[in-house]
Amino acid sequence: MTLSTTPRTTLGRLRERGATDRAALYDVLDAGLVCHVGIVRDGAPVVLPTGYGRIDDTLYLHGSTGARWLREGPVCVTVTHTDGLVYARSVFHFSMNYRSAVVLGEARRVTDAAERTAGLRAVVDHLAPGSWGYARTPNRRELVATVVLAVDLAEASVKVRTGPPTDDAEDLTDAVWAG
Repeated sequence: MTLSTTPRTTLGRLRERGATDRAALYDVLDAGLVCHVGIVRDGAPVVLPTGYGRIDDTLYLHGSTGARWLREGPVCVTVTHTDGLVYARSVFHFSMNYRSAVVLGEARRVTDAAERTAGLRAVVDHLAPGSWGYARTPNRRELVATVVLAVDLAEASVKVRTGPPTDDAEDLTDAVWAG
């Protein structure tokens, strides 16, 4: 299944690094532990790290009901893995091998009890696999203090860089290590 391309998720620079299948999106999300959630608060952009979980095509975020950033509305959620640093012969070509996903969408507050529980379980089991099965589940007071947001994965992009440095031909004669 392919990722849906929108004007906001169409890669502009280095398009050849884009992955277009949904499995690549799932791979990046499922391998990560921390996402960064971008929002606009009081007219200014804010990016905050948090844990997350995924069920099929929905990403779940959770936190305190007192957290000002956990509100319904537009969000940008990113997950990035740095797989290696790439040293080139010219500092201009230094880079990183990475896998990244960017998800754009509307955060929806989850109010259905069954979906809230499933979303919380997804977050817990993503961060600490199997923990939901043996740890005490949230009590009523804890559930009241917790907000769960759902973000649909309909609008997303994935970008991956692998391999050695891209050196200019004139730099290949330099006795400088690259890799």
